[in-house]
Amino acid sequence: MDFLQYAEASAALLNADLPDVAGLAAYLEDRPRLRDRATDRDCMLLRKFQRELRPVFEAGEADRLPDVVAGLNALMARHPITPRISDHDEHHLHLHVATENASVAELLVGESLLGLATLVCDLGADRLGVCAAPPCTHVFVDTSPNRSRRYCSERCSSRANVAAYRARQKAVAGA
Repeated sequence: MDFLQYAEASAALLNADLPDVAGLAAYLEDRPRLRDRATDRDCMLLRKFQRELRPVFEAGEADRLPDVVAGLNALMARHPITPRISDHDEHHLHLHVATENASVAELLVGESLLGLATLVCDLGADRLGVCAAPPCTHVFVDTSPNRSRRYCSERCSSRANVAAYRARQKAVAGA
């Protein structure tokens, strides 16, 4: 997995609804090996991590680099990461978070932090965002070439554009 995939997965994890093991299993649908190991404790730990990680994305959205760095450093101190070079594809060496004896929550937290730390160092903290479409509060990683992403999804983008269009039409009709 490359760091952008890990970073984007961290946004997806933050946006995931994890009330119980079924919610975590739904989030892990494409990772059956992890899905089958998910526990209530993993759900509890991941909900806590979601609360701890949200301020990092909010600081990135507000272009507060010191807060992003401090937040990620604090999280990496609380959740140590053990990266390993993976050679399962000898033509594409890449980093994975070590999985020996790691719980599902520990693995997902490690992947998130590794991805976000690398993203912030390589591309900048302003690549972390919070959806601009009210009432949505989802987060995203902006991988656009010109750092212009404002919405978490095409759905929110369309909804915001339609609302702006209707507001303009109403203003013209009222004038």
